[in-house]
Amino acid sequence: MLVALVSVTGVLAAGSPRGWQPDLPAAIRYASHRHGVIAFAVRTPTHSWGWHDAETLPSASVLKAMLLVAYLDLPSVRRRPLRPADRALLAPMIRRSDNAAAGRVLAIVGQSHVYALARRAEMRRFKLVTGIWGLSRIDAADQARYFLRIDALTAPRHRAYALRLLRTIVPSQRWGVARVRPAGWHLYFKGGWGSGTGWVDHQVALLTRGDERVSVAILTFHDGSHAYGVETLRGIAVRLLSGLDSADAVP
Repeated sequence: MLVALVSVTGVLAAGSPRGWQPDLPAAIRYASHRHGVIAFAVRTPTHSWGWHDAETLPSASVLKAMLLVAYLDLPSVRRRPLRPADRALLAPMIRRSDNAAAGRVLAIVGQSHVYALARRAEMRRFKLVTGIWGLSRIDAADQARYFLRIDALTAPRHRAYALRLLRTIVPSQRWGVARVRPAGWHLYFKGGWGSGTGWVDHQVALLTRGDERVSVAILTFHDGSHAYGVETLRGIAVRLLSGLDSADAVP
C-alpha cells in the first residue's frame, strides 16, 4: 500500500504536545489487515501525518459539522443570540445526527456558504452534493485541518455553543475514538455512518488540553458491517493517540 507521510517542521509552539507524535506505523499495520477502504490523518499546530489522506470518500454525516459552522456564520445569525428555532435544528443535527434537521439546515445555508467555509478552512478536495448530501466528497487531510481550527472558523459569538454540541454527542453514538479518549483531554467530534450498514464509518475529532490541540480524521468505506467499522475506528484511534495522555504539556 502507498504510504503518504507529511511532516511540517518548525519550532514547537504552544498548542502542540511536547515530544509526542502519533504511532503511525502501528496504525498502518493495523489498518492494512482490515478490509474496506481506510484513510486517516492527524494534525497538531506544527505537524501533520497521514495515510491515504488525500483519497476522497462519501461524507455521510461528517458533513453536519460543516453545516453547523456554516449556519452559525450566516450574516443573519452570526451576531445575534440563538433563538429556540436555531437550537431546534442544530442540536439534533449534531448530538443525535438527525438527517431531517441536516436537510433543513443545508436548505437554509445553501451551497455558496458551504463552499465559502470550505475555502476558509483550506479544504482542497471537498465537493458538496446537494441532492443527497451524504454523498458529498471529503478526505481525511481536509477534515483534520478543519477540525484543528473548527472553533476559530466558527462565529465568535457562537463558538462555545458549537463546541458544546460536539462535546455532548449522545451516548449511543460515542463509539470509536470516543472510547479511547486520552486521560486529561477534552473531545469534540462528529461521526458518520451509512445507517448502520457498514457502507461508511467515519469519525473526525478535536482533542484539547489547555492550549494544546490535536485533530484526527479516520474515514472507512465498505466495512461490511457497522460493528466491524466501529472496531476499525477504535483500533486505529487507540494506536494513533497512544501516549497522548502522558505527553508533556508545553509550558
